[in-house]
Amino acid sequence: MSSARPSAHERILSTATALFNAHGVRGVGVDRIIAESGVAKATLYSHFRTKDDLVLAYLRGSDERWGGALREAAEAAGADPRDRLVGLFDALDSATERDGFRGCAFIRTAGETEPGTATHAATVEHKRDVRAWLTELAREAGAADPERLGTQISVLVDGVMAAAALEPRPEFTEAAREAARALVAQACPVRA
Repeated sequence: MSSARPSAHERILSTATALFNAHGVRGVGVDRIIAESGVAKATLYSHFRTKDDLVLAYLRGSDERWGGALREAAEAAGADPRDRLVGLFDALDSATERDGFRGCAFIRTAGETEPGTATHAATVEHKRDVRAWLTELAREAGAADPERLGTQISVLVDGVMAAAALEPRPEFTEAAREAARALVAQACPVRA
């Protein structure tokens, strides 16, 4: 039994995602995406009116995958929100140690786009959403200042990805996990 060939939309987005992850959004032209996805120029533009539309679709997909991986790792750590704030670092183990890891898609894209554009705004929105989720976990964990703890954990996550983009080493994630554990212990009282 053979599986159906992916749609043109899926091929374009899959190709663009792989190329953007490897070379950045500015380092890849539309002509290369067309050539490597095997579609005609008219087909690409019938699915994505502009390259920016394609970059936004790439960011939405990255948001779904990365946000899902973080939440899945947090939930796997157990029901206690304090454990979840530390457990989410398990998602970084597999993400940062894979061959070809180039760092956070959102930070990279933010650095390659102009503030005020839709693509830059999407990167900022992603980071705000992650911080909001971490803040909510911190609130559930009983942190005296949940926004501060959410921000601290967010900075640790981004720091691991930045360090691993330069030199993929497992000790970066472990160091951040230990720091998160200490921050959570300090900020969240143990419930009786």
